[in-house]
Amino acid sequence: MESLQESSTSKDYSSEHIQVLEGLDPVRKRPGMYIGSTGSRGLHHLVYEILDNAIDEAQAGFASKIDVVLHSDDSVSISDNGRGIPTDLHPATGKSALETVLTVLHAGGKFGGKSSGYSVSGGLHGVGLSVVNALSEALEVIVRRDGMEFQQKYSRGKPVTTLTCHVLPPESRGTQGTCIRFWPDKEGFALFTTAIQFDHNTIAGRIRELAFLNPKVTISLKKEDDDPERDLYSEYFYAGGLTEYVSWLNTDKKPLHDVLGFRKEINGSTVDVSLQWCSDAYSDTMLGYANSIRTIDGGTHIEGVKASLTRTLNSLAKKLKVIKEKDISLSGEHVREGLTCIVSVKVPNPEFEGQTKTRLGNPEVRKIVDQSVQEYLTEYLELHPDVLESIISKSLNAYKAALAAKRARELVRSKSVLKSSSLPGKLADCSSTDPAESEIFIVEGDSAGGSAKQGRDRRFQAILPLRGKILNIERKDEAAMYKNEEIQNLILGLGLGVKGEDFNKENLRYHKIIILTDADVDGAHIRTLLLTFFFRYQRALFDAGCIYVGVPPLFKVERGKQAHYCYDDAALKKITASFPANASYNIQRFKGLGEMMPAQLWETTMNPDTRILKQLVVEDAAETNMVFSSLMGARVDVRKELIKSAATRMNLENLDI
Repeated sequence: MESLQESSTSKDYSSEHIQVLEGLDPVRKRPGMYIGSTGSRGLHHLVYEILDNAIDEAQAGFASKIDVVLHSDDSVSISDNGRGIPTDLHPATGKSALETVLTVLHAGGKFGGKSSGYSVSGGLHGVGLSVVNALSEALEVIVRRDGMEFQQKYSRGKPVTTLTCHVLPPESRGTQGTCIRFWPDKEGFALFTTAIQFDHNTIAGRIRELAFLNPKVTISLKKEDDDPERDLYSEYFYAGGLTEYVSWLNTDKKPLHDVLGFRKEINGSTVDVSLQWCSDAYSDTMLGYANSIRTIDGGTHIEGVKASLTRTLNSLAKKLKVIKEKDISLSGEHVREGLTCIVSVKVPNPEFEGQTKTRLGNPEVRKIVDQSVQEYLTEYLELHPDVLESIISKSLNAYKAALAAKRARELVRSKSVLKSSSLPGKLADCSSTDPAESEIFIVEGDSAGGSAKQGRDRRFQAILPLRGKILNIERKDEAAMYKNEEIQNLILGLGLGVKGEDFNKENLRYHKIIILTDADVDGAHIRTLLLTFFFRYQRALFDAGCIYVGVPPLFKVERGKQAHYCYDDAALKKITASFPANASYNIQRFKGLGEMMPAQLWETTMNPDTRILKQLVVEDAAETNMVFSSLMGARVDVRKELIKSAATRMNLENLDI
């Protein structure tokens, strides 16, 4: 927690800046209201709440270093070298300001106005520290400021020690900052529906994101292990900011031009935009942030960029006669094909939807972003007509491909998915017409399809066998995709609608789409091809919680008349270890679903009471986008590097060869 010189924001930061709105009582009763869920996502949200506070200090100009440690005892500590939370007596609560922000809901220095400690903040709701404290079995806080070190301990939202302080030694008196370490509550499963386990990769993805968004801040992440030699340590610092972020996202692609970008301040708000088109990409990647909070559901800043891009590029193309036909008007989809764009806004009074802040609602932001993008692009592209020509050429190709795909698209739109005559021939449909209770298994080949069709519950389970491997749409344009028979069968059979149109879950024929492939290399490849298709064609399927992966058993262990099914090597070792030393038993390794009898497949993989299903959700859109591009794109060198990187984190004991 080294010292850092002050910035333009006022250094006056005391208990008077902490405003109290209401009490803390509801948090432990309804944690999902405050952290989004009581599962893994909510668990990680606790880390992000404290991390966002540290980032707020950095954005205010008072912190340059943040350290995150995932301890081996399932606790997390986050330190910064900011000003340190105030510790003087708060006038409204009669407690120290530190205890106030840790025990009172909606107490913080981030609500704007003259009494605010921050001009821009991601922790607008002020519930961060108090909610983390309420949902922690234990929490320890250390504050360094004014040459003193203050410490206090809490449990489940209540202080268990008084605030202690001592004078720092002379060599440390210039240091300042806050360090918070917390142990999430393990009291049964009342608060969390999953085991207390933080995922290193999930947190690393969020930290990388924050480092790109805040180019003057260094963020470190350490994962401790019981064996110190297996500790992991990474440091994130990106001086290039969003420009470097776009380059990182497009590592595996062929850019048409250098990354374009600008930063502009208007009426107290800051707009930061970077963008680049790539020749070998057929979809867009648009990421939005507001006060360093990722807005998964978009918002007015994204709308402003989209509107400005479409209008400005059409106008410039006709003005500079890059488009000669007067009647051609490029749509937003055509213009954005192959685009990677990141827009980050910093707004004094952001309007978010809910505590999890997934969409920005400020109407004035759309106008600010729209005008800023138009002014920048107009000036840049008029000076660089070659860049404009390459972008418009890419957009025109998208326009022509859309026309070529029109007949196939209209076929998809016109065929009613409720009429059996329009459904794929190999689809074995279920009798239920209620999508909410219906589920479909996508299986590989007729052999697995035959067993699944015989073993299923025909009332609510449908089966769609695939013929070989489907098209890799990462390397194909829209026209090729719609012409592919297997892709058409998926679109029609599932009721996915047309790419680019607004997604409506109620139009799906099944609310559970279950990928069920063999536990071998080919099965993994087919599963990856299907996930690529769903992610690129209708990403909202993941957000709606519709995509699942079925987990068939790897082994069958027979001993006498008893049969045990094992889903991994660990389970196999456990069951065989439970047998007497001289026991006689037989182990069968399932190489494919087609080897299983219909009754076995039902019992182990399809019966809702006994099966294992893994629901797939997108935690980090940018990271997911890059992984799909790297794995399924055309560049072998990038794919090789990704595999080598993943291999270093692999536990060879779990490798099934």
